[in-house]
Amino acid sequence: MIIAPKVKDFLCLTAHPEGCKKNVSNQIAYVRSKGEIPGQAKKVLVIGCSTGYGLASRIVAAFGCHADTIGIMFEKPAKGKRTATPGWYNTAAFEKFAKEENLYAKTINGDAFSQEVKDQTIEMIRKDFGKVDLVIYSLAAPRRTASDGVTYRSVLKTTGEEFTNKNLNLKDNTVGTKTIPAATKEEIHDTVKVMGGEDWKLWMEALSKADVLEENTVTVAYSYIGSELTYPIYFEGTIGAAKKDLHKTAQEITEEMKEKGVHAYISVNKGLVTQASAAIPIVPLYMAILYKVMKEKKVHEGCIEQIDRLFLQKQLLDQPEVDEHGWIRLDDLELSKDVQTEVKRRWELVDTDNIKELGDIEGYWEDFYHMFGFGEEGVDYEADVDPVVSISSMEG
Repeated sequence: MIIAPKVKDFLCLTAHPEGCKKNVSNQIAYVRSKGEIPGQAKKVLVIGCSTGYGLASRIVAAFGCHADTIGIMFEKPAKGKRTATPGWYNTAAFEKFAKEENLYAKTINGDAFSQEVKDQTIEMIRKDFGKVDLVIYSLAAPRRTASDGVTYRSVLKTTGEEFTNKNLNLKDNTVGTKTIPAATKEEIHDTVKVMGGEDWKLWMEALSKADVLEENTVTVAYSYIGSELTYPIYFEGTIGAAKKDLHKTAQEITEEMKEKGVHAYISVNKGLVTQASAAIPIVPLYMAILYKVMKEKKVHEGCIEQIDRLFLQKQLLDQPEVDEHGWIRLDDLELSKDVQTEVKRRWELVDTDNIKELGDIEGYWEDFYHMFGFGEEGVDYEADVDPVVSISSMEG
């Protein structure tokens, strides 16, 4: 079939297998161009491995550290006229490229929040690895069913009063305003349950109890703080409450597992167009302006540039560079004074008439379509392609 993008609100309902493959190939080429990564990471578990920062982490581990990897994802294969999800195609491509390099790469497709997937992962580590030396936690999910059977749902709301600010309408690229309602205490609690650190800690406890962690294992989870412009909806919103819980969890994991030398880090990353961030009101407008400013200053980075810098420059695997909170700051370029001063200046001026001048609308949509395998150079989008792609580690 000929696969074209079908966009509804902030989601693309189709994905292109060859485009996703090209995207993965491009990321691998970037990692190779930056050279070898020092430090010990040879048996790596990536929880949330199929898109965005998780996919970039798996690529950097495999092609920068020459690590064998086990990935956990929750993706759907193609069915009938429906394409697979982009994460499915990304993973199929990743495994193919890893196999060509004689790197071990297996993937478990299931609910990472569940005990069943944790048990399945531990069994695979025991059988194939013995132990892991790096655990990357990069889950982004709208809901979580806990071990007691209760399902929690996250919300994108403020935690104080309702908040109104400028907003980019993704349907027609117009600039208007959006009001974000305040969350109830229950909604805040549920969002923390889904997006906070509880599940990360459960994973680390399960891996430790099963004795599948090497001495001095490093684990890292990804966070975002962002600009003061987005504080009410992000850092001071329900997502921010969850991220603060995640930050606290890093300290708890490190403290509770210090006898094994396990160290848990938080990497605070820069703002990027992801399937998660596209859904957050007000944030896409900030991203469009941020992209323009950072590109003009030649400091813009995507997921793969960020994660390669995390391993290479920030030395994740060997006494990383951290701030006063113990966080690794990959948002240092985004939050630099000259970038933020210019972003804030443009924010005050931006409207529908000048959004293309002050913001990078084209770059925003380019990144959006790339997530689903569209707009990649060298891919024939008029070609008849088979949407059914198998993942080698799942065959049989």
